[in-house]
Amino acid sequence: MSTKTDDLRMMELALGQASDAAVRGEVPVGAVLVDGDGRLLATAGNNCIGASDPAGHAEMLVLRQAAGILGNYRLVGTTLYVTLEPCAMCAAAMVHARIERLVFGAADPKAGAIISRYRIGTDGVLNHRFVVSGGILEVECGRLLKDFFRNRRR
Repeated sequence: MSTKTDDLRMMELALGQASDAAVRGEVPVGAVLVDGDGRLLATAGNNCIGASDPAGHAEMLVLRQAAGILGNYRLVGTTLYVTLEPCAMCAAAMVHARIERLVFGAADPKAGAIISRYRIGTDGVLNHRFVVSGGILEVECGRLLKDFFRNRRR
């Protein structure tokens, strides 16, 4: 599963998770994990505040859910879709989980660890690499974050 249509459909699902997170007062980031055949394994939105968990990022939640379902922390052949470029913690977890591919929406110039600040998972330094596609529904993903923070500052 890696067609443009599939990527758009999965990113729209991730955007829905991000919107749900915003309604709960969480930073609106959503993630979706699918297996190599495109079957949905897990979905989540950020839940750091609700769970009082600094590791409650959407990416971490879908990796944990899928590992629990599959009974294996190695998620070989999977694709992770997320609305915001992952941070260093999430990127390192993706390396450990051995995901095959990452698709993200908006870049994160302040904390992004895939293309913005670091190159975790793509630079060849670590013991696993994954393929990266960025900018999928970038405008929509970025707008959701900007609107959320604009409303919080009011």
